[in-house]
Amino acid sequence: MVNITHKSSTLRIAIATGVLKVSKQSTIDAIQNKLVPKGDVFEFSRAAGLLACKKTYEVVPDCHPLPIEYTSISHVIEGLEIKIRVEVHTVYKTGVEVEAMHGVLITALTMYDMLKPIDSAIEILHIKLEEKKGGKTDIKYAYPESLKVAVITCSDSIGKGIGEDLSGSIIVENLKKHKVAVTHKKVIVDDFDTIQNEAKQLVKLGYQLIIFTGGTGLSARDVTPDAIKPLIEREVPGVMEAVRNYGQERTPYAMLSRGIAGFVGDSLIITLPGSPRGAEESMQAIFPYILHVFKVKEGVKH
Repeated sequence: MVNITHKSSTLRIAIATGVLKVSKQSTIDAIQNKLVPKGDVFEFSRAAGLLACKKTYEVVPDCHPLPIEYTSISHVIEGLEIKIRVEVHTVYKTGVEVEAMHGVLITALTMYDMLKPIDSAIEILHIKLEEKKGGKTDIKYAYPESLKVAVITCSDSIGKGIGEDLSGSIIVENLKKHKVAVTHKKVIVDDFDTIQNEAKQLVKLGYQLIIFTGGTGLSARDVTPDAIKPLIEREVPGVMEAVRNYGQERTPYAMLSRGIAGFVGDSLIITLPGSPRGAEESMQAIFPYILHVFKVKEGVKH
């Protein structure tokens, strides 16, 4: 089973369809007039389809158990064909495409079972996914064409050459996954003036995205948010709310981070935790979604 613990929950929607084809008009008449010996074909098959959507993970090994928050099953008669449509919604980390198709399959199979005593030539055809929404596929439009990006690590020890800049490297690699190249990477010490001057210089040089990692905790030397906050002209509080919420689901210590995010001119500055795990989880929480902010700004300007 694929690891989805790093993903964020979003609204996911899937619509699947299929066709049950009977061989004679009398079968359609029996369905419509509710004269099928085994009962109301549409209602029985709809109930079976609902159960199938909910229990997909029990019969398809790699499917994750997930909350089915809405399901709609409909039947439309067209000649000797009955089109089955299943729509499934969830708010979760992975999609419901298989659940929707499984719902179509079991709906159709239940109809087949109920109708076979009166029609021996029934076919189940064309089960397919019609549409899916949610997840990364829905935010491709949000990617900016290019960004000037800087990653700055704030650490006394690494600044003095003691230890390796793991967090900065993790951030750079994460950005590469989203086709964002870092043009400036640097390590500085945990010093208020040094941090603030670095931010001012990067803004002056036209960097659109500036990520600081380190110095967001509660020790005496953790001054990154304190240095950046006076520069912020337009705070974006939801960014760090997302980071802390994501982290809190994984460790109770995430609430201790004091990171902030906001714009200084046209530069978005984000301050992330300095631990490798904290940096990685923070990036997972907000990327690639945060990139949409640059498209939004372009739209406002134009």
